[in-house]
Amino acid sequence: MSSTRPKVLLVCNQDVRERYVTQPDLDRLLRFADFDWLETSVAGFNWVSVSDDPEATARVAAHVGGVEALLVCHGSPRISAAVMDAGPKLRFIGELTGDRFAARIDVEAAAARGIRVVDTTNGSSYPVAEWALAMMLIALRNAGEHFRHLVGPDTYVRPKDDLGYLRGELTGKKVGLVGCGVIGRRLLELLAPFRCDVRVCDPYIPKEIADVFGFLLTSLDYVLSESDVVVCLAPLTPRTRRMIGKHELDLIRPGAALVNVSRGAIIDPDALVERLQRGDMTGAFDVFDPEPVPAGHPIRQLPNVFLSPHIAGVSAANAPRFFKLMVDELDRFFHGHETLYDLSPRTLANRRGEPWPRG
Repeated sequence: MSSTRPKVLLVCNQDVRERYVTQPDLDRLLRFADFDWLETSVAGFNWVSVSDDPEATARVAAHVGGVEALLVCHGSPRISAAVMDAGPKLRFIGELTGDRFAARIDVEAAAARGIRVVDTTNGSSYPVAEWALAMMLIALRNAGEHFRHLVGPDTYVRPKDDLGYLRGELTGKKVGLVGCGVIGRRLLELLAPFRCDVRVCDPYIPKEIADVFGFLLTSLDYVLSESDVVVCLAPLTPRTRRMIGKHELDLIRPGAALVNVSRGAIIDPDALVERLQRGDMTGAFDVFDPEPVPAGHPIRQLPNVFLSPHIAGVSAANAPRFFKLMVDELDRFFHGHETLYDLSPRTLANRRGEPWPRG
């Protein structure tokens, strides 16, 4: 760490400043760095792009001259090569929450200039993992059907041929994960007490991850056909859109459960309804395609289905967590340690389902 205190600039709108930046984490940052906030209100952000705002871009460029770490979030313009060149001391750019695809940062330009880029959008991954575990338990117990009966007008007695009665315990079950990023790895920690036999399909994770967690790294067909409960955790990319269709759904064996807490468009909705209508499996879905689920859609009526309205990653604790994780990264970086949440051209290729860039 240098003898001078690094200057950290946060560029965002007022809502982010008020909700994300808590005093305890700001105090942690101020122990080793100076902090400033530049309010910008660029509209038109849609997770993969941000609207051009020359005035806001010029304001950021005018403020980065002495900045070593630039943090961006909602309301910030895109940090282009020109903005980076206006900050000759810039060594670190952090995205608080950009839904994985770096709309606000030219990652390639940063890499070319030796600027470290990180993002802490994984702050919302931890509640998703918790809800994934809850949905696994709900689906295995067929709790959606029991709830429907209990809120109905008639007395309900659980039948002995109910799938939740026959196969409802998670302990010792074969669990299949489609995708094993931050959410998947947190879910593996939560699953440890259940002593599950875990198999994973994820072509992008290092094989060392399988060794560390002790799961079987395998194909999508194997995950679907040989698991008691399958959990979809994959990001939505051009390669994963409709990745699970009729062929894949037919591989799921009778008595199994299917959970999706990632993106609805990964699973073909018509094929999903058709498979669930057989009544020999259960499902729990936080996401669907389209969203919101239209009134009268058959997925709403299936007794063996539990639905939630895309709430897995949404909690009041999320916003402060994004900033907390970023302060952790700044602490590591400016004290000479390795950052954990690097956003590089290779990282983006993984997230977008593209070939890895050379070099």
